[in-house]
Amino acid sequence: MTELARFELQQGGEVVVEVAEGPSTARVSRREDLVVDAKVSFERALGAVKDAASAALGQFQAMTRKPDEVEIKFGIKLSAEAGAVIAKTGIDGQFEVKLKWKRPPDEDAEAAEG
Repeated sequence: MTELARFELQQGGEVVVEVAEGPSTARVSRREDLVVDAKVSFERALGAVKDAASAALGQFQAMTRKPDEVEIKFGIKLSAEAGAVIAKTGIDGQFEVKLKWKRPPDEDAEAAEG
């Protein structure tokens, strides 16, 4: 079952998002019986996911042979109760990482020498 949750924006205003209703969703406040108020702001909800993405990126940037490009993909699920969480798809969850090196390792050694 889905419902609508209203997330306040820190700079003012709000955004309404369709969310999956949890088994213990508490009705904090309702507007016309259609929208549930989220317990955190939109920015705070996404902040935890941003921190997780930053930590993952830091791990790949700390590699001995740093990739030229790092692409991290994951789904975000918004909840009126929990804020934002990394969405799970299938059995194992969902987190996709793509690393790219544009130069062969031999060229990296030559560039360092000279």
